[in-house]
Amino acid sequence: MRGIIFTRLTMGQTLTWEDSYAIARELISRYPGVRPEEASLGMIYRWVITLPDFADDPQLANEAILEAIVQEWFEEVNPL
Repeated sequence: MRGIIFTRLTMGQTLTWEDSYAIARELISRYPGVRPEEASLGMIYRWVITLPDFADDPQLANEAILEAIVQEWFEEVNPL
């Protein structure tokens, strides 16, 4: 599933709140020195809605969606 989401982004399509893995990858590249567990959900929200490829309704975000993004980010930078 992750490969599909990332491929979709690289094909020039937009990000939505459902694309937590692709969003996490974008945040990793934009904020390489930030540890995801140190970023507040408010920061994550602001960063996501300002991504150039983000095209979803900002009001649809909720705590579960933002936590999913943080989890994907954490798992990506802290592999097992």
